[in-house]
Amino acid sequence: MSTTFTIDTSTSRANPTPAPMKRLTVPAIQRRKGGEPLVMLTAYTVRMAQLLDPHCDLLLVGDSLGQVIYGLPSTLPVTVEMMCAHGAAVVRGSYHAVVVIDMPFGSYEASPEQAFVSAARIMAETGAAGVKLEGGEAMAPTVAFLSARGIPVMGHIGLTPQAVNALGGYGARGRTNAEHAKIVADARAIAAAGAFAIVAEGVVEPLARAIVAEVSCPVIGIGASADCDGQVLVTEDMLGLFDRTARFVKKFDDLAGRISTAVETYAGDVRSRTFPGPEQTYQPKD
Repeated sequence: MSTTFTIDTSTSRANPTPAPMKRLTVPAIQRRKGGEPLVMLTAYTVRMAQLLDPHCDLLLVGDSLGQVIYGLPSTLPVTVEMMCAHGAAVVRGSYHAVVVIDMPFGSYEASPEQAFVSAARIMAETGAAGVKLEGGEAMAPTVAFLSARGIPVMGHIGLTPQAVNALGGYGARGRTNAEHAKIVADARAIAAAGAFAIVAEGVVEPLARAIVAEVSCPVIGIGASADCDGQVLVTEDMLGLFDRTARFVKKFDDLAGRISTAVETYAGDVRSRTFPGPEQTYQPKD
């Protein structure tokens, strides 16, 4: 179902009203391999989910919320509780897109059983359609374990932010023959384990094309290649809310600039006492 909006005058908040549109499913996403490119963006709040939902096939509640929402230095401090709270908000604000939620660092790496407990909690508390986890061959048994128990899993290979300390930074991956081969093997392993899609982040373009050709599930690129089966970006990056972004980000707007201008105008109206005006104030009834 899609989303239209009405204003609840008792709360002055936009509330989603269902309109006839069936929500996409994980199998529908899988069938898009080699077809119309998948559109995926991050969302962390109800209102942003409402705005993105009509245009996106997938909404990712990314652990990038640690940096974008909470100002943390990396994704590592993000908790399952944070992901559940924001994930539930995004599910409430969407009717069309498949909602996928990142499993945060430390919630799945120890064992497939640990991963199941974390993923089951996330799915139950949010109503999301699936989870995303980082890692290649080492995580294939976990992907298989979750998939066999009814939890759709999206993989994430290449530049994996949760492993930034081990990788030595956020540089592009796959520049050497050995690393190229390793990442292709990672993609094969998690696809064979049952991942319904794979995010390939920060990889050189020939490697991205090789991954797309090697696996039967959709490959969603971020800093990869236009030849991927879809693309994902952090919404706040593509809207121009941050000055510093990765090389692979295209800013489709300058929302930071427009917000600054609007707030400057508001501040001027307050200081000149032109706001609030007659239209924004209540007068006694005769």
